[in-house]
Amino acid sequence: MKHLVLIFLLLITPLVVSAQDGKQLNDSVVAVSDSTALDSLNASLPVEAVDESMLDDEEGGVHKRLKKTFLDGNAAFMSLVALVLVLGLAFCIERIIYLSLSEINAKKLMGDLEEKIMDGKIEEAKTICRETRGPVASICYQGLMRINESMEDVERSIVSYGSVQSANLEKGCSWITLFIAMAPSLGFLGTVIGMVLAFDRIQEMGDISPTIVASGMKVALITTIFGIIVALILQIFYNYILSKIEHLTSQMEESAISLLDIIMKYKLTR
Repeated sequence: MKHLVLIFLLLITPLVVSAQDGKQLNDSVVAVSDSTALDSLNASLPVEAVDESMLDDEEGGVHKRLKKTFLDGNAAFMSLVALVLVLGLAFCIERIIYLSLSEINAKKLMGDLEEKIMDGKIEEAKTICRETRGPVASICYQGLMRINESMEDVERSIVSYGSVQSANLEKGCSWITLFIAMAPSLGFLGTVIGMVLAFDRIQEMGDISPTIVASGMKVALITTIFGIIVALILQIFYNYILSKIEHLTSQMEESAISLLDIIMKYKLTR
């Protein structure tokens, strides 16, 4: 939970900084608007520099265009969709970090465990499992804890603990799917409300002017576009997370089968 909060703060910090930068930019524009200061600035700068700055102001960066588009839409619903994006990315990044840290060289681990177990060094094998991160090592440790019991008990312990580890891998994924569904839904809701407001404006004006209809529809559809983009971004991350979960699950299953075979060989030699 602490890692999730930290990731959320890291994601939302650029939004706050961007707002502060926008405020500083407005203050600087007001200061430069003074005719005396503007004349001195043009005199001190080369012609090429002035032309480049004018081009930059005319064209604008991607960041400025995104801010303008964000403000053109319904501010309330655009803010909600942006919040969904930040929260969804926070959960995605937390899962990716957790799953990446859970990945190990399972074949090397099973080779080391087989060597220790066949030599009768069960405690050393347990130590290797304790010092190795990830669900594979945890499952192997649970099996080694019951190595002196029957094979049915060992298998039951491995299967039960494997289910617990699988649930830990999928923790938080339900929230990601919720945010994927919420993003376009909020966008559609903003669109519908924007269209209702546009028709209210038409009713007040008493005229179906193309200008009024076009402006209202533009503002309404921006929320839908932004919501769909957010859902697509989160869906890509979610599919990547699912692929890592499937890889770890297959590792757990293969390692569990290998451990059962090793324990069976150990029991037959004793």
